[in-house]
Amino acid sequence: MADLPWPSRDSDHLLVSSAQMAALEEQLFASGLPVEALMEKAALAITAELRCSPWWRQLRQRGALMLVGPGHNGGDGLVVARELQLAGIAVRIWSPFERHKPLTAAHWRHARWLGIPTLEQPPDPADPAVWLDALFGIGQSRPLEEPVGALLQARGRQAADGLIAIDVPSGLCADSGRPLGDGCARAALTCCIGLIKQGLVQDDALAWVGQLQRIDLGLPASLLTTLPSRQPLLLQADDQGSIPWPAPPAAAGKYARGRLLVVAGSDAYRGAAALCLQGASASGCGSLRAVLPEAMAAQLWQSLPHVVVSAGLGSHAAGALQLESLPASALERLDALVLGPGLGLEPDLGAEQGADQRADRRAEAIWEAIQQLPALLLLDADGLNRLARMGTAAAWLRGRRGPTWITPHADEFHRLFPDLGGQPPLQAAAAAAACSGACVLLKGARSVIAAPDGRRWQLGWAHPAAARAGLGDVLAGYAAGRGAIALAAGAPADGALLASAALEHAQAADQAVRTEGSGGATPMAVAAALATGACNTTQTSATE
Repeated sequence: MADLPWPSRDSDHLLVSSAQMAALEEQLFASGLPVEALMEKAALAITAELRCSPWWRQLRQRGALMLVGPGHNGGDGLVVARELQLAGIAVRIWSPFERHKPLTAAHWRHARWLGIPTLEQPPDPADPAVWLDALFGIGQSRPLEEPVGALLQARGRQAADGLIAIDVPSGLCADSGRPLGDGCARAALTCCIGLIKQGLVQDDALAWVGQLQRIDLGLPASLLTTLPSRQPLLLQADDQGSIPWPAPPAAAGKYARGRLLVVAGSDAYRGAAALCLQGASASGCGSLRAVLPEAMAAQLWQSLPHVVVSAGLGSHAAGALQLESLPASALERLDALVLGPGLGLEPDLGAEQGADQRADRRAEAIWEAIQQLPALLLLDADGLNRLARMGTAAAWLRGRRGPTWITPHADEFHRLFPDLGGQPPLQAAAAAAACSGACVLLKGARSVIAAPDGRRWQLGWAHPAAARAGLGDVLAGYAAGRGAIALAAGAPADGALLASAALEHAQAADQAVRTEGSGGATPMAVAAALATGACNTTQTSATE
């Protein structure tokens, strides 16, 4: 269980760089497969995908304009243009290049022989046809030259829903997901050939990629095994039920079904603690305790009567929770601790009226006790910000006695690991996990999860309406509760479990939107959806 093999390392899940995809293709060619055969296979698969999509009606009504590049991406596009023309769709082709690779040039000649009209001048950006971008594909490393860059910029402004990219939008780096310059194709649909290029699912790429559809090439499993064992994996919606979550024995009592402590909230942010506790409750853990601000602790029994209050803490003048007052007894007999949602940032204790150096020492002692805690620690929000203030976050995390999960968003991540700023999320999260020894959930529109051993996962989808305040608090409590159940069942806190919790959280938000509408993904609705999903998953695991 130390290296949970989830999900499958297959074409649906592997994320690759452009160089890796090119190397896989070279292996196919070296095996004897003709380049022409792979081009035909890819283009015919793209055409078949378009036939089965709403785009086919658009193509019939508006016609198609194929933008042809000099390389094999242009050849793919010309084969698609041929098939569209043979299907009765009005097709035109345009290429700003005088020379093409021999195979692409041959398809160009054939397209002309078929009578497909060729534009001699750049098209009007407002052209009503559906544009298909087959200019460059993978391996782009330079900004687009004119007139292509300006043309694609203008097309994006005037007809943002009128372009389909073949493999990769022109002007977009397939590895980082970042535009290479000012000009970049803005696609409504990207037909990614073979395996998903890792840049296409990064947050920076979403505005340029549009809907992402993988075009299956039927790559042999033996070829995929040549990729590194720690190749990042894309998490799909239907992966939720496939992970074998550890489950306690059927006769286990509440304390053997996960003991979780939530330290959250403050006078300034009481709601964060409530939402974290709702997420923890949804996890199904057997024993749930809390350390909360005093005012909230006294009233908790009315809303969450199953939560045992271990302590009520005071707050600093600015409203941040006085973590230095945490009793050591609260940290006893735990499987997991979640620390951080809504704590607020404490002031310099020495500068606060009536404070003395003893308060500083108590705060240091609490962090030392947490560092030596053998239970799973999930650090979120102001737990991360307080750790970052110490200036030695990575070293503190490396010194942890038990397993650690951290769930920063981009700003929190940069505070913790300032030297990793600017790296793409897949690389940044992996580097942070390696240097800290913690499993890292780098939150974003497409969150990345990295384990210290090099494994990585990335969410392949998430509903935009789920970007709302409070959902991170629910995720922190839910993930920690699921981790507590796993540890109580004798399993390690594997990074795949954190990835699974993130996937379940995303799917719960999507379910809330589908059932309640675009405003339905409230933290409370997501917690309720998680409670139903967690119950079903645990029951399945226990009976198999």
